Amino acid sequence: MTEVSSSDGDAAGVAPSAIPSARWQAAVGVAVVLVAAGLAVGALQIPGAAGYGGVGPNFVPWLCAAVLGLCGVLLVREALSGGYRHAQDAGGSARGHWGPFAWVSSGLLLNAALITEIGFILGCALCYALAVQGLRRAQGDARTLSPRVLLVDALTGLAIAAPVFWAFTQFLAIGLPGLTNTGWL
Repeated sequence: MTEVSSSDGDAAGVAPSAIPSARWQAAVGVAVVLVAAGLAVGALQIPGAAGYGGVGPNFVPWLCAAVLGLCGVLLVREALSGGYRHAQDAGGSARGHWGPFAWVSSGLLLNAALITEIGFILGCALCYALAVQGLRRAQGDARTLSPRVLLVDALTGLAIAAPVFWAFTQFLAIGLPGLTNTGWL
């Protein structure tokens, strides 16, 4: 994926740059433009009848498609005019950390699988607690499974998810799955 030029590395042991070549950079820009085109096609499927304030339900999809398309065009222009000249080497690990990835992924998947059974608040709190475990493990934190850390993570997840749930259900009247039928849990 990266191409090494003579200035990127040499036989003396200097590592090549992890910044992709201008060709790959342009390919990313073209891919972003194609995604924007896909969003625009999707926006065509949404009825455009004007609603409150003259803005219809297809306004935000069109806005996202336009902004994403502009970003893609700018990425292609930047790549074709010399590449990402001010980009720094990303650094980081040479290989992925699969254990932390599994923790974060399991949090997302369990939330999706259980949200209708245990409700939005508990599902999101579980997702948060598992994701934080994964992020701590990625940083090499040794106290990941201590009871105090687990309790703090669970309480923090609840403290984040509960106000979001209440704001959506009580103030915006958007139905989210709850644990009870009262609308408060």
